[in-house]
Amino acid sequence: MARLNYHHLYYFWRVAKQGNLTATASQLALSQSALSTQISQLEHTIGQPLFNRVGRSLVLTELGRTVLNYAEDIYQRGEELQQLLSQGTPTVPSLKIGVLSSMSRNFVDAFIKPLTQGLDVHFQLIARPQSELEQLLAHHQLDVILTNRELASGDDVGWQSQLLARQALSVIAPSRLAHLPAEVDASYQQQRWVVPGAASPLRAAFEFFCTQHQLRPEIIAEADDMAMLRLLARDSGALAVMPAVVVRDELQSGLLVKRFDLPNAFENFYAVTLTRKYQHPRLAELLQASY
Repeated sequence: MARLNYHHLYYFWRVAKQGNLTATASQLALSQSALSTQISQLEHTIGQPLFNRVGRSLVLTELGRTVLNYAEDIYQRGEELQQLLSQGTPTVPSLKIGVLSSMSRNFVDAFIKPLTQGLDVHFQLIARPQSELEQLLAHHQLDVILTNRELASGDDVGWQSQLLARQALSVIAPSRLAHLPAEVDASYQQQRWVVPGAASPLRAAFEFFCTQHQLRPEIIAEADDMAMLRLLARDSGALAVMPAVVVRDELQSGLLVKRFDLPNAFENFYAVTLTRKYQHPRLAELLQASY
């Protein structure tokens, strides 16, 4: 193989991170054809394609993902060197944390707490649906994803899922219903409920519980987003089903009370990273602190 041209590699790195040839060409003040030619020359040097052309989209090949991992390391270290030479001290890059948009904000707050208490690092929280988070992480535009879904490694992407916490699914009541017993009886038949949306595994757990206890709940509202479910629990005057961490502050103030946990019903919280040569220098200690 001919000697690697780092100019070509740089253009590949920018396109792979952006995921869009046209947008990257605009950022680099190049024509799209000129940028495409640079990448083609790199592929010719390597002897294998780095992208698959799918319609108008560029999708990294398996080799392309490996080359991107090395390019990330090379240019990240280069940026640190430039910072060191110009200012005398290297800077730590911003830590980019993707957050499932429907997750509990209280859980996210607990996860990032070490970042706000002494670690010298700038961080970004980026809330998106699951599919968008996976795409951003796969394109190395995020360092980690916080989600309630475990992702298994496959042939295409090497996901690494770490279980951070496991929260029991609880029945939460407004303070006026604090007299309800800490187990299901006939008094629960006459109550109104707010519950997770039909697509949520938490909803399936609640429905199974209702079937077991012959409970016919009067569901007045449902929500996939935990922030919205928190508002419904706080303002509707109805019983609610969710992990207690979602309404942590309301429980502490006495506005809401937990009656009981559903047996064998949990929401799991995961940190998902990508197998790569270079990881953010603060990520390992953050995951260790949160475990």
